[in-house]
Amino acid sequence: MKKAIALFLLAFLSSCQYFDKQVPDEDALLQKRLKEINWKEVSSYPSMAECDAIMDKQLKKECFFEQMARLVQEKLGIDTIALLYPELDTIQVKVTVFSDSTLKFEPEMPTDSVSYDRTAIDSILKARLVDFPKIEPAQKEGVPVTTQFILPVILDVE
Repeated sequence: MKKAIALFLLAFLSSCQYFDKQVPDEDALLQKRLKEINWKEVSSYPSMAECDAIMDKQLKKECFFEQMARLVQEKLGIDTIALLYPELDTIQVKVTVFSDSTLKFEPEMPTDSVSYDRTAIDSILKARLVDFPKIEPAQKEGVPVTTQFILPVILDVE
């Protein structure tokens, strides 16, 4: 019995080293986690109500871009851009979806082009591209973030 108690006591004292572990440094853990995050891609893309039922990330992204292009084309379809610049069949629009769900539209014109009045096109975009449905911003690790993308808009001339 004494041998069993001595063996138990010896095992108990030697196991104390398992309880003497150092707690990891908060900054070291943070730096490790920051290195693991892919900063070039968002966790979820911006979304509209029409695309909320889709679960696949890629299909949801495609749905959002299709819906966005359709809405912008509808709003610009009756506009004077096509009348002012009949040779312009497609316009590149830089769309910014801010983390608070607000939108900003800017025309992306070639810098060497002098045949287009950028301020006139910009003012038309600002006047026409209003009253969009609610857009959920993109998210990175569960936090809403601002995203930008270029949306090609086909101008219909009828």
